[in-house]
Amino acid sequence: MGSLSSRLLGQESALPPAGSCECRKRKRSLECQCDTETDDDLENLLNTPRRKKLKSTSKYIYQTLFLNGENSDIKICALGKEWNLHKIYLCQSGYFSSMFCGSWKESNMNVIELEIPDHNIDAEALQVAFGSLYRDDVLLKPSRVIAILAAACMLQLDGLIQQCGETMKETISVQTVCSYSSAAGVYGLDSVKKKCLEWLLNNLMTHQSVDLFRELSINMMKQLICSPDLLVMQVEMDVYTALKKWMFLQLVPSWNGSLKQLLSEADAWFTKRRKELEDTGITFLETEQGCPFVPVFKHLRMQYIISDLASAKIIERDALIPSEWLSSVYKQQWFTMLRAEQDNDTGPQEINKDELENNSMRCGRRLAKDGDYCWRWTGFNFGFDLLVTYTNRYIIFKRNTLNQPCSGSVSLQMQRNIAFRLRLVSFDTNGKVICSRTSGYQILSLEKDQEQVVMNLDSRLLVFPLYICCNFLYTSPEKRMESEGQGEGSDI
Repeated sequence: MGSLSSRLLGQESALPPAGSCECRKRKRSLECQCDTETDDDLENLLNTPRRKKLKSTSKYIYQTLFLNGENSDIKICALGKEWNLHKIYLCQSGYFSSMFCGSWKESNMNVIELEIPDHNIDAEALQVAFGSLYRDDVLLKPSRVIAILAAACMLQLDGLIQQCGETMKETISVQTVCSYSSAAGVYGLDSVKKKCLEWLLNNLMTHQSVDLFRELSINMMKQLICSPDLLVMQVEMDVYTALKKWMFLQLVPSWNGSLKQLLSEADAWFTKRRKELEDTGITFLETEQGCPFVPVFKHLRMQYIISDLASAKIIERDALIPSEWLSSVYKQQWFTMLRAEQDNDTGPQEINKDELENNSMRCGRRLAKDGDYCWRWTGFNFGFDLLVTYTNRYIIFKRNTLNQPCSGSVSLQMQRNIAFRLRLVSFDTNGKVICSRTSGYQILSLEKDQEQVVMNLDSRLLVFPLYICCNFLYTSPEKRMESEGQGEGSDI
């Protein structure tokens, strides 16, 4: 017993005393870190937050009160569905607030049957609308946003209406733009309607689509074609061609083919109509079938179509446009040419915004990638042969007179003016503008063969493909020229 005790005591005495450390037996040059590390670990343990997911109040309210309907004091019935809800939450809605706080008979009822006059509203939309009263946020799918907007407008849920509007503006695409625009008009979302119009002005010509042509209404197309902000690719003749394809799809909505096939199919269809009308002497737009499209075609800028021989021949061949329209334009252009030649019209002298917006030549070009480009748009522009160059992030206008060959006649006047606006735009895959720049309306005066940089681009903002769109006026407004020329004779 004594020997065993002594052995145990000996082992205990071999252990370091409490609070001591083996590190103390090391050389003095090695300091002990044990106490420091222990203190630091404890400090970190006490101050490091530990995450534990708790059920938020909002989620609890939504689950317990809305989905489970606990402690409900009113039942709402609509579209074959029932909701056990709470008046205190429903009063967030202007619709129910007026119902419960006024002298309506429903203010004392426990069961209310809602009449739903709007066909856009379905039970799923009401579920989201009612549920929004019990939670902080609502996830909206673009495919459901119009139905939910309709329900929100009926129930006067301003917050949900605003959220629907923001969702619509963020998700405008070729699949949604027409339905969004129509809904925005019905439910008074002017900002959404404006965004849809902007999208269409930018994409109608740049990203043509069979589905889009089929969905665009006559009133909407009229609004687009008359706008100076329509982003035209190539020239005005291409606007006419787009309208021909659109009118065909309006008349034959069942046609199901590709965009590449669309023009030939449209030409074939209108050729049959033209042959049927040969003995009548009238054009297609003068028929009962074509009459509804007259307001749209009226806004074509025909003076920039007949200025090109090939385009003028197509217009005559198609026989869509009434001859009276064409006669008037031919006469107008003839007098404009005489003014430019005999009255020495040097072009616009000042910015006339109305004239530029309503009567300017609209044209554009797509630059697929960065590089050097030089081009001219087709058509006779009263002796002003304008060359456009893109190089090293500069856009340059040149009045070509003698330096380079030109297929038509050129003016030898010492100086010519043009009024113009230049716009550059790049898009994402949904047609949303990701960068844009404009020169605003300007007057440019050029001598023979003179060139001028009209825009210097920041390489950081350049995204290709890059769309360049221009509005041009080459001659002075007719009324101004006539007033200046009154009472003047020619010197011999």
